[in-house]
Amino acid sequence: MPRSVRVLGPAVLLAVALLALIAGLAYGGGAAPLPIQDPGPVARWGLPVSKLVVNLGAAGMIGALVLALWALSPKRREFDLALDVAAASAAVLTVASAATGVFTFIVVTGTPVDLGNEFGARLGQFITTIELGRAWLTTTLVAAAVTVLCFAVRNHTALVFVGVLAVFALVPMAQQGHAAGAAGHDAAVTGLGLHLVFAGAWLGGLLTIVLLRRELGPDRLPEVLTRYSTVALICFIVVALSGYASAALRIGTWDQLATQYGVLVLAKVAALIVLGLFGAVQRRFLIERMVRADAAGLDARATSSRTPRPASKTGPAASGQKDFWLLVVVELAFMGIASGVAAALARTATPVVEDVGSLARTPAEILTGEPLPPWPEWWRFFTEWRPHLIWGLACGFGIFFYVAGVIRLRRRGDRWPIYRTILWIAGLLLLAYITSGGINVYEKYLFSAHMGAHMALTMAVPVLLVPGAPVTLAARAIRPRKDGSRGGREWILLAVHSRFAGIIANPIVAAVLFAGSLWVFYYSPLFRWTIVDHIGHEWMIVHFLITGYLFVQSLIGIDPVPYRLPYPFRLLLLLGTMAFHAFFGLAIMSGTGLLLADWYGAMGWGTDALADQQVGGGIAWSVGELPTVALAITVAVQWARSDEKESKRRDRHADRTGDAELEEYNARLAAIADHDRQG
Repeated sequence: MPRSVRVLGPAVLLAVALLALIAGLAYGGGAAPLPIQDPGPVARWGLPVSKLVVNLGAAGMIGALVLALWALSPKRREFDLALDVAAASAAVLTVASAATGVFTFIVVTGTPVDLGNEFGARLGQFITTIELGRAWLTTTLVAAAVTVLCFAVRNHTALVFVGVLAVFALVPMAQQGHAAGAAGHDAAVTGLGLHLVFAGAWLGGLLTIVLLRRELGPDRLPEVLTRYSTVALICFIVVALSGYASAALRIGTWDQLATQYGVLVLAKVAALIVLGLFGAVQRRFLIERMVRADAAGLDARATSSRTPRPASKTGPAASGQKDFWLLVVVELAFMGIASGVAAALARTATPVVEDVGSLARTPAEILTGEPLPPWPEWWRFFTEWRPHLIWGLACGFGIFFYVAGVIRLRRRGDRWPIYRTILWIAGLLLLAYITSGGINVYEKYLFSAHMGAHMALTMAVPVLLVPGAPVTLAARAIRPRKDGSRGGREWILLAVHSRFAGIIANPIVAAVLFAGSLWVFYYSPLFRWTIVDHIGHEWMIVHFLITGYLFVQSLIGIDPVPYRLPYPFRLLLLLGTMAFHAFFGLAIMSGTGLLLADWYGAMGWGTDALADQQVGGGIAWSVGELPTVALAITVAVQWARSDEKESKRRDRHADRTGDAELEEYNARLAAIADHDRQG
């Protein structure tokens, strides 16, 4: 089995995926003839098949890149082979996405296929002027770029940007299909995007390990599998939660599970549960068994004085690997079922259909695409919720890994102050509320709610997170790698000590970014992009968090930075920056022109948009003062403690040297006095 798994595994995956796709299309009617302008059976069946190949190609591309960045060593040939797998998968994605774009054009327009100039002209117009066509053109071009870069770039650090570009290739896919027509458009795009990326990393990582089986060998395989299993566990959690969120948007109520779409969803859920069980068996038994057998073999070879002989093919290590590869083939089969059903779901009608022709919708609903929340009484900011999947998962994983690091330190006898843990957890809980609570519900409709979120993200959340010292904890708790690969510790320290981080972490630069971005953001097209576009909104959250974190880190941070200002200059920097911040708030309060008037001024929700904007300016002016006071007090306390530590250090030095410095100083004064008397 281990020798043939390189061919058998991918073959089983592809065959089962195609069978599941055909069965899903036949059951759900995804390839049934259309009543009007039927494109023919070739296009009806070719479109879902090409989308399946797109999904598999994207999985191989992302999974191989993740494995190379996280689990493999650039010092070994395995690293280059993984990049070759990523390049080949990206090439498959390029061809498949181009074919999908052509099939989509044929299905949407009902244009018969021919080799004439008219067909080419209409296809060119579709992929350059229509949003759906541009999406597939973008995916094709980005995948082609990733194909070239995977061959050209072999630098470990530069490969991060190739991975980011590979993820970007899936963004147009997340913005189309059922996600584009759902009532909760932003939530649907987020759910589908997370599902595509993490399912690809899960499937593609396992497929890459199968293809690298011979190169990894019996000694290297357990270590790589242990690292991959951590990635697979995270992917399983994200895929399960994002799949549930997406299904809830498209199904609506529990009784809709009896529909054709609902039954296919249940089939995919069943495959996901089986895959989760397989992952638990792998992590709990087989991988641990191989690790123990490998450790025992190393000990035996180290203590033996005889010439090493090949390991027995019937030993525990060989038996464990045989069981593992058998389970991998079965796991790939169930991954094929999930992939085929997912491609069939993309062509199956959903129970929930958007009512785009309703005349009862308000201007606010037309602009935002969301149902109106209740009237914004003050207490509704604490009772209304609209969960944000990305930031909810980020906060959950952030708390889990932080607490796990603290527990690891305590188990080996190291201390970690409890207040750091409390502040870190409080900061992430506040971030979860800002991105999923009442402020997130109303910030699309009220400028004041948006400004409240801005102030919390730039000032309140960083004031809680920075004292948690996450970089220091990671450096102490995460085990270092010794084989040349990079894990969490290596990537974090590399980022912190990079030249770019040294520039933006400079106190002056951090203050300029913190205060200057206010004016650039609100008085430029960036403001419209972040309000209207979902991706722009996510960029806004990241930008506010980073600029606020860098500014607070330069004042009261515990984590290492290239340069820190003396304490008196820190207070001056804080007061000067916050004065600039207060001036911005006063400018908003006294302004008589609406920012983004065709959005906040066109809501028609019964609120005075200008008065609400002035309230937002008051929030920027007043709410920002509370974190300022907290920062000033913290800087003063750290200053006092620094002086106290310096005094204690000098006292200890005097005790060790017997006041030698003081006696030398007194002797010098006495010598000067004697010299003056003699003169």
